[in-house]
Amino acid sequence: MIHSKNKVNSIFFKNIINLVLSIIVFFCFSIKKSEALPHEWVGVPKSEYGEQLWDRQSIKRNEDGSVRVLSKFIPKTKSEITKDILYTMDINCFEKSFRDVDVSIDEVNSNFNDLADWQDPNGDMLILSVIGQVCRVEN
Repeated sequence: MIHSKNKVNSIFFKNIINLVLSIIVFFCFSIKKSEALPHEWVGVPKSEYGEQLWDRQSIKRNEDGSVRVLSKFIPKTKSEITKDILYTMDINCFEKSFRDVDVSIDEVNSNFNDLADWQDPNGDMLILSVIGQVCRVEN
């Protein structure tokens, strides 16, 4: 009786260990896949400060009619301080305004702020070009 109880316990613990290892492996592959999501970057005309790209694959229509898109700014001069910056932007195509609902240096550490204020591009040609191209594609 003791021998069969030990055998059952042994099988139970092996199954638990296999389950835990399977979960760990699954999450490791899921994280790698999420980091490797496909992008279709579209560039706008460069400026003296750098270039701005937006991801055609990320366009989504918001409930309020605005458009959400992932955008990337690549500064002309790079250093430890000035790295590529990712923006998740909401664009109001009718008013030609925008709001940055997330700003980060990578796609993993996002902190969305859907309450960000709408802004006028104030003549910024990079932002105006992104708004123009995204609105043409979306409409």
